[in-house]
Amino acid sequence: MIEFPKRHRVPWDGDFRIADFDPDPPKGSGSEARLEAELKESVARLDELQRRLFADQRYALLAVFQAMDAAGKDSTIRKVFSGVNPAGFRVHAFGRPSELELRHDFLQRVASRLPERGKIGVFNRSHYEEVLVVRVHDGALAAQNLPEAGGRDFWEGRFESIRGFEQHLARNGTVIVKFWLNVSRKEQKKRLLERIDDPEKNWKFRLGDLDDRARWGEYLSAYESMLRATSRPHAPWYAIPADDKDYMRAAVARILVETLERIDPRYPPVDAAQKRDLLEGRRRLESE
Repeated sequence: MIEFPKRHRVPWDGDFRIADFDPDPPKGSGSEARLEAELKESVARLDELQRRLFADQRYALLAVFQAMDAAGKDSTIRKVFSGVNPAGFRVHAFGRPSELELRHDFLQRVASRLPERGKIGVFNRSHYEEVLVVRVHDGALAAQNLPEAGGRDFWEGRFESIRGFEQHLARNGTVIVKFWLNVSRKEQKKRLLERIDDPEKNWKFRLGDLDDRARWGEYLSAYESMLRATSRPHAPWYAIPADDKDYMRAAVARILVETLERIDPRYPPVDAAQKRDLLEGRRRLESE
């Protein structure tokens, strides 16, 4: 099993409290210029490691992002993966499920979008919406028309399903890294006001975001339960301070780089037959 990086990692012993994880970056984390330089270095390293991953074909990498609105999921994904080859990388954003998806089990729509070995997949929101939004908003669960729904045992059952699903993926070569971008209520307010005040950000604002904001405490309780129940050695969660976007992006990039380095993807060795082909290819090209 891969030994995942420890910094910001949510413990997998079930002993997790959101109150213990600060949305502000650690003291001494560096200036804006230093963090930007660190991010640039990580982006270049991620590009190199992705090329190896693509050639190696033994592992896939799945990066999951969950957060409250305006935490910075979109911009973090865009910045961190800005250097990778699009041929080996794909982002899926999961919004409200369709009527057809509601008639399937809750893991079906993510299972059909998993990255194949050799590629990187990113889930911008994910199957975890089913134990967050669906748990906080009763109507969302009712829309699934399940024979039995609600109550503590129901949510524990969903956590068990998720753990089993992710364990199965890990056994079959998918390396899962999950990021909870921990933004404070104060910082979220600031960013939502920016969406209202900046004409170039108006399109991002939804009045429904304020309805979710009004249920902040319920969401944090749901997040805490989720993080406790589903951060495991084969699929850890990372609680990333999100009040400083420069630190957040640099931290996410660093964890992804360290994770891929521990996989140690390699270019496949060249066997005798391939060496003969290489020599023959050179001979033909040079004889033209």
